[in-house]
Amino acid sequence: MTSITIDKAARTFGSVRAVDGISLDVRDGEFFTLLGPSGCGKTTLLRMVAGFCPLDEGRILFGDARIDTLPAHKRNTGMVFQNYAVFPNMKVGDNVAYGLRARNVSKADTERRVEAALKLVQLGGYGTRWPYQLSGGQLQRVAIARAIVIEPHVLLLDEPLSNLDAKLRVEMRSEIRRIQKMLGITVLYVTHDQEEALSMSDRIAVMRSGHVEQCAEPKVIYEQPATAFVANFVGTTNLLKGTVVTRTGNDVEVKVGTTGIKADAHGAAAAVGQGVVLSLRPEALRLVASGEAPPPGWSTLVGTLGETEYLGALTRFQVKVADGTVLQLMSLVPPQGDAQVTIACDPSRVVVLPEDA
Repeated sequence: MTSITIDKAARTFGSVRAVDGISLDVRDGEFFTLLGPSGCGKTTLLRMVAGFCPLDEGRILFGDARIDTLPAHKRNTGMVFQNYAVFPNMKVGDNVAYGLRARNVSKADTERRVEAALKLVQLGGYGTRWPYQLSGGQLQRVAIARAIVIEPHVLLLDEPLSNLDAKLRVEMRSEIRRIQKMLGITVLYVTHDQEEALSMSDRIAVMRSGHVEQCAEPKVIYEQPATAFVANFVGTTNLLKGTVVTRTGNDVEVKVGTTGIKADAHGAAAAVGQGVVLSLRPEALRLVASGEAPPPGWSTLVGTLGETEYLGALTRFQVKVADGTVLQLMSLVPPQGDAQVTIACDPSRVVVLPEDA
C-alpha cells in the first residue's frame, strides 16, 4: 500500500491545457475517483500517474518517493483499461502471468500467484481457458487479476466498466470494491458515471476543463456541492438564479422571480443583495395535495404539471412554474389530479451556490 501525491501537475496538448496545475493527495489504501465529463482531463491525469504521459510541470510521488521521472514499468502500478486489453492469443493463465514473467518471477511462484489472483476475482480453475470462451464480465476480471498479481503499490482503473451492460456494471462495482478492501490497496479510478463514483469511492475529485472543482466524500459531493457545475453534473438537480433578500445566521430567503425561497446557506457567503444560484434536488421538492398545508417553514411554488416518466419504483415528472422554469421532481406515487399543482421546498436541502460558479 502507498499514498499518492499529485503536486501542481500540468499537461498541455497544443493549445489545450488538459491538466492545469492539479494538486491532490490520495491516502494510503483509499479508493479515490476522478469523475468528470469527457475531455475534462481525468484520463490524462491517470496516464500521468501511470507513466504513459509525461508531465510538463509538477511532480508525482508514491509515499515519499518521486516517481514521475521513472519509466512506466518501474513505477509498480497495475493498470486496468476500458477495453480489457486481454491478449486473445494467450490462455487466461498466461494473460495473468504476463507481468510476472516480465519480472523474471520463478515458474513455481508464478503458477501459485496466478491461481491465487484468479481465485480472488472468482475465476479459480479458468487458467486453461481462452479469452473467446469468456463473457465481458469475466474478461474484465482477468484484466483485474493481471493487474493485481504483480502486487502493485497502486491500482489504476480507466473506465473499466463502461463496456459492460447495466446489470453487470452494478455487479462488477461491488466486485472491484470487495477486491480493493480485501487487498487494502490504493486505487485511483477514472469514470464519467456519477453512480459508479458515488457508490464505490472513499473520496471523489470532480474535474472540469483540467481543474478540480471539488474534492470530498461522496455524501458531501452530492449534498453540499461547491459549485453549480458539481451540483448539475453529479445527479439530477434544478438550478434557479435569484437574489438574497434576507439573512439571519444560516437562514436565508432568496427571491427567484416573484417567489421567495427559504434555504439553509450552510455557511455560504450569501449576503443580502447578492446574486446566487439555488440547487434543488428532486428529493428536496414535494407535491402538496389539494387542501393540505405545506410542512411548517417550507417555501411553496405553484406550477403546471408537465411530462411524466414512469421508472418502476419511482416516477419522474416535471412542473412548469410561473416564470417558465421547468422543475424536475421524483415521487414514489405518480402525481394525480389537476394540472395546477403546488410544490413545497425543504429549506434544509436547498443548497446556496455562488452565481458565477
